[in-house]
Amino acid sequence: MTPARIVIAGTHSGAGKTTIASGLMAALSRAGHRVAPFKVGPDFIDPSYHRLACDRPGRNLDAFLSGPELMVPLVRHGARDADVVVVEGVMGLFDGASGGGELASTAQVAKLLGAPVVLVVDSGAMARSVAAIVHGFATFDPKLQVGGVVLNRVASDWHEELLREAIAATGVPVLGVLRRDPELSVPERHLGLVPSDEREAHATATLDRLAEVVAGSVDMEALLALARSAPPLGGEAWSPEPADGATLRAARIAVASGPAFSFVYEENHELLRAAGAELVPFDPIADTALPEDCGALLLAGGFPEVFGAELSGNAPLRADVAAFARSGRPVLAECGGLLYLSDELDGRPMCGVVPGRAAMGRRLTLGYRIARAASDHPAWPAGAETRGHEFHYSSVDPVAGAAPAWSLSARGTTRDEGHVVGNVHASYLHTHWASTPAVARRLVEAAA
Repeated sequence: MTPARIVIAGTHSGAGKTTIASGLMAALSRAGHRVAPFKVGPDFIDPSYHRLACDRPGRNLDAFLSGPELMVPLVRHGARDADVVVVEGVMGLFDGASGGGELASTAQVAKLLGAPVVLVVDSGAMARSVAAIVHGFATFDPKLQVGGVVLNRVASDWHEELLREAIAATGVPVLGVLRRDPELSVPERHLGLVPSDEREAHATATLDRLAEVVAGSVDMEALLALARSAPPLGGEAWSPEPADGATLRAARIAVASGPAFSFVYEENHELLRAAGAELVPFDPIADTALPEDCGALLLAGGFPEVFGAELSGNAPLRADVAAFARSGRPVLAECGGLLYLSDELDGRPMCGVVPGRAAMGRRLTLGYRIARAASDHPAWPAGAETRGHEFHYSSVDPVAGAAPAWSLSARGTTRDEGHVVGNVHASYLHTHWASTPAVARRLVEAAA
């Protein structure tokens, strides 16, 4: 059975789509629906709120990282046993990897899924002009179904009347109206929202309030009817199981977790488990030693810069990580993991595995990358190709004695990035392994 599907999109970043999408997920879940949450794009933070709202993993749909052909299989996989899929968009509805095409945009994913779109409009500073915006978004791509709008940050009953009167001329129904309410905002920092892992109790309370507001402000029956109008999805579900059915020797892999290292794609862990790995979590802030008998170490992205004092103060674990790296067992680190492995971060001692000083700055490095492994590593042998994403304000001083991890291509330029030191692979590149499952198998083989 194919679940109902709806995409919550915005006219631009900051329009309120995360508020509406998360509140809708929470409202449907609390009403007894089995909701499968998804986020378009490489975002790690919004899915952490989706997980709390739906009590199941928040997953990503990124047509650049995984390829358009995997969007439907990944939804079929992530929506097992669900009766409704709610997809939160990225940026504006038509924003993607470039200005000249739809790749990786919310609109592309919605069309691939055959899912109708609900457009969230920040109406706080407009009246009749809202009709031009809604009309433009509804007609820009004739193959896309904009099935309704939700008006956000509406000031008053009179303001709502003006907006509804204007939009009536477009033929697009208004499915909901949310008033201005600063209590519904979620704290932000330099990379977006504060992850729910750092404020779970408060985040849960916010989601409860959002569920109440959305259920009372949105025509839930009309929205569900729109979601149920999506046609059946064909094809097979994506699977993390090895295509050849082979099983590997069991391996234990230590996985950094906790508030400082929370940027993880669910499918990456599923691939590791399917390849034979037991994933053993540890918190680099609180735990003073790595889990015992592990053959590999994973250090995901996150916010080590926010917890620099705590990470630096945990000297026993830093020493254990350094000893693990010197033992020759494989280490795979992305973004925040690179900072943690460096000599120091903002002047505080770190693990000293990758020689170099890391520091936060004001310049954002952001964007999709086509990547080719530049140096040999058990997980990423030289020449292996993938696609990834960078998103960071920090930098690491040039490192002597380390080979580059990647050769990255973007917008017609190529540059080296990251570092390979022995069997340590550390870089800023975030990678989603759904389209490159061999990386998980290689890491498990090396760890066994």
